[in-house]
Amino acid sequence: MKLSNILSSVNQVEKSKFINVLDHICREAMEHDKELAKRVHSLDGQIKHASSGDIVQLFKLVLPHFEKAIKEQLAMLGAQASLLTNIISRDGNSIARMTWIESLYSKEWNSIERLAKETETLLDTPSNDESLLSEQQRLSIYHACLKEAYLNDERHNREAKITDDERGILNILANKLDITAEHRSATEHLVNQIPQNGIDDCLSSMREIGMLFIRRKDQMVFVADELVALLNRIQGKKLADKHLLRILRTLSDAELNNVLKAHGKRIRGIERKEKIETIISMGLTTTAMLQNDICPQEANVNDRKERLKQLIEDLSLNLDKLGTTLDERTSLIIASLNNSTEAEFNILSATGFKEMFASLQQHFPELTATLQTEFEIEDNEPLDVDKLRALSITPYDILYVLSNEDVKLVRDSMGLSKRGNPRLMILESFADATDKLIENYAALAQRDLNKLKAANIDIAEADIGVKFEEVTKAIFEQLGLAVDEDLRRSINTSKDKADIILSLSEDDVIIGEAKTCKSGDFAKYSTTSRQVKAYVNRFESSGKRVAQVLIVAPSFSDSFIESAEMDTEINISLLEAKGLKLILDAYKSRRNPKFTAKLFTKGGLLKAELIAKNI
Repeated sequence: MKLSNILSSVNQVEKSKFINVLDHICREAMEHDKELAKRVHSLDGQIKHASSGDIVQLFKLVLPHFEKAIKEQLAMLGAQASLLTNIISRDGNSIARMTWIESLYSKEWNSIERLAKETETLLDTPSNDESLLSEQQRLSIYHACLKEAYLNDERHNREAKITDDERGILNILANKLDITAEHRSATEHLVNQIPQNGIDDCLSSMREIGMLFIRRKDQMVFVADELVALLNRIQGKKLADKHLLRILRTLSDAELNNVLKAHGKRIRGIERKEKIETIISMGLTTTAMLQNDICPQEANVNDRKERLKQLIEDLSLNLDKLGTTLDERTSLIIASLNNSTEAEFNILSATGFKEMFASLQQHFPELTATLQTEFEIEDNEPLDVDKLRALSITPYDILYVLSNEDVKLVRDSMGLSKRGNPRLMILESFADATDKLIENYAALAQRDLNKLKAANIDIAEADIGVKFEEVTKAIFEQLGLAVDEDLRRSINTSKDKADIILSLSEDDVIIGEAKTCKSGDFAKYSTTSRQVKAYVNRFESSGKRVAQVLIVAPSFSDSFIESAEMDTEINISLLEAKGLKLILDAYKSRRNPKFTAKLFTKGGLLKAELIAKNI
């Protein structure tokens, strides 16, 4: 979930804590950074009274200073904070209850404790292997250096800790000695044992330095997407595990073997699934793996560059250039995957995403359990598309959790072409299904089952209202508007549930309502106005400015139009469904369409023909 949406989900006390952290970092940084001082002063008002949009803007301005401060504070918090950082920055853990994080911590701690004991036994056992590069010798060297880095402060009567500089040297040493991530943690546990308890206090300390938010009323922990990326950089993690999984899914068995052999891992009698899991758990450097490990040792530079070119194609990465050197191609792959989330959500509409998820659940009844395991999602509530979106889990991420064989089974059962990337074929098929509903948008609004069936659209009457809402979102998305599902989910309650939120800026929104009507004009103004006024109050109390309420329906009665125009409490615009489809058609027919959401803020019954004419 984005920082702006988390700020809308937490109370003022929690928000103020983060603002205080930013304020402190700003004041210190501005003393030495005149350009930053100039840009900060350009923000309206005082930092402590800033809007959510201003806070996000300020965070972006001070990000380098913020990252440096977090890095320093984490070093002071010690090994327990490092382990928790690893947990909360992993895929699927950015929104979780404190009790769930505690259970993940306990599981991780037990695993590290077990491996630490095995490592200690190995270090204490006399070695018959005189090779300097045996696993025992490499672990012994790393253990000795780590112990020295930790304990050398005590000789100068200072608290024992590993500084940032020492950590950087140890990371290089571990890479050169080929020490896996799990063995690094286990070895450090031997030197500086990670506390088994006190997790709540450590999370509170991390909250105090701006790393996370804790909503006390339900004990929910939130880590913003921007902070997850920051924590990954601090940990030296270039790719999230879900993106590394994509790469490994595209590799052949021989290439997976090459990676494992390069790091002294067993390959005989090991299933493909286990090979992939082993590689992910090793915590390898992505750059080294792409440039060195996947190809045979005898491969030359041109062979390796050609393999990365093929990998770009296999992953369906949309790059403007391929790069000419090995380093350039590696960097382009990593950057493209790191920046792919928003584009991947836009590939499918909200309707298409829900339909794809439902279809996959039919093919694989165990899909929900698989996703909960893969992304460490608590099973205390049903897993749906809204939850996945809040956790930044895209349609692509879901399809890559499935094995290549499973994806091909889905493709074949859907009767799709066997040529091309099967995952891309599946995604495109659900995008096509949404387009069909858009073409019959007016019939959907009027709940005309006969017309829908004539267009080969099979839909239950009970589902029409939900479908109309989802297709309306898809139209807004195709118009280039920001349909903010994260914000909608974070502010909606079980009682007040707005249909659609269009974000105009970090703080300004349009609240949309999609209403179907089987016969005649939509005429329920009193009921509808009570609904939308409750939504407006809810959003404004969360720090958002509601620029307009937009109601989309097949048509409106004269009394409804008059009541909307005379309402002095809120600004309401009305738009007929056929008019919205007309606007979309005009938008698609223009080479360079000129369209803005502000065209929906005129109030009263909007003249769709005039808007379409001026796009």
